[in-house]
Amino acid sequence: MLSLGTSKPTISSQKRHFVLVHGAGHGAWCWYKITTLLQSDGHNVTALDLMVSGINPHQIRDLKINSVLDYVQPLIDFMASLKPKERVILVGHSLGGLGMSVVMERFPEKISAAVFVTAFMPGPNLTYITIFEE
Repeated sequence: MLSLGTSKPTISSQKRHFVLVHGAGHGAWCWYKITTLLQSDGHNVTALDLMVSGINPHQIRDLKINSVLDYVQPLIDFMASLKPKERVILVGHSLGGLGMSVVMERFPEKISAAVFVTAFMPGPNLTYITIFEE
């Protein structure tokens, strides 16, 4: 819960693990201000570089055509590496919303909340696959 009654806004005293998912054309670097603020409040923060983004060593030619799964593989690998009872808060921007949707379907037990910040948000009739088919 966000508290605005103090000079510094804080999130509830329970420390959380935030996973920040960047959008297309960005990298983990785009979250540097949010990362700093959350960490200064004692939270654990993971900002990943998705495939062919930021300092990820893969090149665009390594991606299969229209393969969201290849693009978000670093996020899938990270979620798979979490301890069985560990739960995270996903925060994604733009194309990062598709990656969030993929891991929300695969790892629902590892996610306590998801925040879509002007992000793609597939639903029951609009999956990440149908977006590329259309």
